Amino acid sequence: MNEVKTIKDAARRKIEIPVTGMSCAACSARVQESLSDMKGVESASVNLSAERATVIYDPFKANVEDFLRAIKELGYGAVISKQTIPIKGMSCAACVQRVQDALSSLDGVIEASVNFATEKATIEYIPSQVGIREFRGIIRDAGYDIVSAEKGEDIVEKEKREREAHYRRLKSKVITGAFLTVLILILMYWDDLGLSSIIDIPHFTNHLLQLIIVTPVQFWIGLQFYTGAIAAARHRTTNMNTLIAVGTSAAFIYSVIATFFPSIFEIKGYTAGVYYDTCAAIIVLILLGRMLEARAKGQTSEAIKKLIGLQPKTARVIKRGLGVGGQGLETEVDIPIDEVEIGDIIVVRPGEKIPVDGIIKDGYSSVDEAMLTGESLPVEKKAGDFVIGATINKTGSFKFEAAKVGRETMLAQIINMVQEAQGSKPPIARMADLIASYFVPSVIGIATLTFIVWYFFGPAPSLTYAVLNFIAVLIIACPCALGLATPTSIMVGTGKGAENGILIRGGESLETAHKINAIVFDKTGTITKGEPEVTEIVSVNSVSESEILQLAASAEKGSEHPLSEAIINKARMMDIQIMDAEKFEAVPGHGIKAVVEGRKIILGNSAMMDPARIKISSLRDKADSLANDGKTPMFVAIDDEAAGIISVADTIKDGSLEAVNALQSLGIEVIMLTGDNRKTGKAMAKKAGIKRVLAEVLPEDKANEVKKLQAEGRIVAMVGDGINDAPALAQADVGIAIGTGTDVAMEASDITLIKGDLRGVVTAIALSKATIKNIKQNLFWAFAYNTILIPVAAGVLFPFFGILLSPIFAAGAMGMSSVTVVSNALRLRKFRLTL
Repeated sequence: MNEVKTIKDAARRKIEIPVTGMSCAACSARVQESLSDMKGVESASVNLSAERATVIYDPFKANVEDFLRAIKELGYGAVISKQTIPIKGMSCAACVQRVQDALSSLDGVIEASVNFATEKATIEYIPSQVGIREFRGIIRDAGYDIVSAEKGEDIVEKEKREREAHYRRLKSKVITGAFLTVLILILMYWDDLGLSSIIDIPHFTNHLLQLIIVTPVQFWIGLQFYTGAIAAARHRTTNMNTLIAVGTSAAFIYSVIATFFPSIFEIKGYTAGVYYDTCAAIIVLILLGRMLEARAKGQTSEAIKKLIGLQPKTARVIKRGLGVGGQGLETEVDIPIDEVEIGDIIVVRPGEKIPVDGIIKDGYSSVDEAMLTGESLPVEKKAGDFVIGATINKTGSFKFEAAKVGRETMLAQIINMVQEAQGSKPPIARMADLIASYFVPSVIGIATLTFIVWYFFGPAPSLTYAVLNFIAVLIIACPCALGLATPTSIMVGTGKGAENGILIRGGESLETAHKINAIVFDKTGTITKGEPEVTEIVSVNSVSESEILQLAASAEKGSEHPLSEAIINKARMMDIQIMDAEKFEAVPGHGIKAVVEGRKIILGNSAMMDPARIKISSLRDKADSLANDGKTPMFVAIDDEAAGIISVADTIKDGSLEAVNALQSLGIEVIMLTGDNRKTGKAMAKKAGIKRVLAEVLPEDKANEVKKLQAEGRIVAMVGDGINDAPALAQADVGIAIGTGTDVAMEASDITLIKGDLRGVVTAIALSKATIKNIKQNLFWAFAYNTILIPVAAGVLFPFFGILLSPIFAAGAMGMSSVTVVSNALRLRKFRLTL
């Protein structure tokens, strides 16, 4: 592997990127020129033999992501890896920014994104320059750690066990702390409860007993706050733990001094009190909030747990050997799912889960695919059909050949895509993280100012008021709510999408989807079934219909276009012999040419006939009539003379009309894009309820049509299923691929519909709107909570109403703010859309 080096100085940075796909000097020159012309690049050179681009640049004006994008746009690749790492020890949104900044500072890291809700970091990096060792080191240096598994151990299972153990520890501490806090409260209100008539406890003894009881609460149950604060301090920073540790320590130290040296605080008319109950209650309430938050956060990842739970543990594989007398012998053996290899023949009986993806070789059955596609009715399967791992075989038995195993199966890819989406951040989240990174120092500043104002200008006893309000400000501030506001909603939203057969690639796609105001549908295979049939054959010039069909089918034999398949299928249905063709040539968007039995055949639209000067005037009226009926007329010419028309029609998919009507009711303009002539396109669009048609668009021009719509100021979604849709899907603001289509289309898209039903597009947009609305509610709550209650905790209401916020109430409010945000996100689990 190519070595990648980076050097830094005050003004510039140098990086060497391994580039793939270059085959000649012209390739390296193109890459070099493109990189050299970029803003912020001082110099760029590309070494073809080493397959490496060396770029010296100003990091304040350019970044590696821009270089990689430029290389990709030229049609080349770069050696990049992506890894998700579970992180331990993050307590608030400020921690997120710290880990993110630490990872981003490593040479070779392209982008790092840390998610507080999932407690994971997603890192894009150049693997020959940096790796897991460096990630672990920088994360530990920042005061955190990663969850790592032993060889052969499942990282997901280990992470789950650690989360469960953490929840149990929190629960144990909350119960113990609550018990001890009740004892402190009983001692505090000993006289008020009338207990002094039973046992009279002197004032000093009472305070001393409270001190003894609160000490384990402060330094054992609250230990995590101190360790977190100390770790942050070592790195000259602050976090949520700092606020809690400083606040409770202030109350504890004040109370200890008041216990042993009460005269320091005593003034005329005032006897010094202790606030051990405040220390204990704050710690217990905050831990209770974290415990509830941990439980709620566990529920946000239910979709992933369900998906992982779908995977069967074993597969029944046919093993071949020799029996008695050297005869071939087949035996069925149950093996772990991890040991299944491509090409293995697997047996599936009624009621069993299909272990991996593959193609049926023998047998017939119906398969329940509801868990992956959301389709309620079982799907009939026969020899040659593709089956998906983790779906359930309902009726018959069959044998199938494993085609995709391990990480290549559809279920594994779905899980990976959902996990990546849940770990991603939309722009709205980055803003919240940035605010949170400055939040804790700002709160400490406000708390310090509160103490000074109350100490010098507050009523007697001013020191007590100053300390209590200082504590209240520190405790009530909640960056956690800010950090959880977006990722929890993204987790639940993307998980809900997966349950409905909608795979959302990332948070940015989710945020953009709710702004869509124009949506472009490719016609064939998207709006229509993509399985056209020959509906009519028109012949002229004494050529018979069967002869036209025979020559056309023979000429189309080398084509993979759906219309070609329809003609060939029609010929086979009529038992017409299909002959070999020579000099086959396909003209994208127009038609084909070939020589069959020495006769020159041209088949296609009028744009195919005109350059060849073939007179089709006598066929125009019939072609127009067919086109007006939504059929695609294809002219057939034999030896440069018009011979007739073959009309082919596709049918509208079930649900297409409902989907279009629903989208239009949302105020979204629906546009159909097709290579057909305008009349055929309009007729088909009319059947689907679409008013605007972009007709006669060549495959290579689809992306340009999307660009034109974007130039009109539209936020455009493109829906397609074929390889030739991939550039348009990538160009669109949101690309939506039909899962029944090609892998290339799905790779280029932002959202994938596992089913081919277009109603999924409506569901995806509605889910996007619901998720973004939920995020905005969470952010509003988080900002409003902090904006309103921090000043109240500082005592702004005291001069007007005599109201002060108790630190105990502040702790309860702080804990519940995070729980409220997560609980609101969980409401998305009830999302339903009925058309």
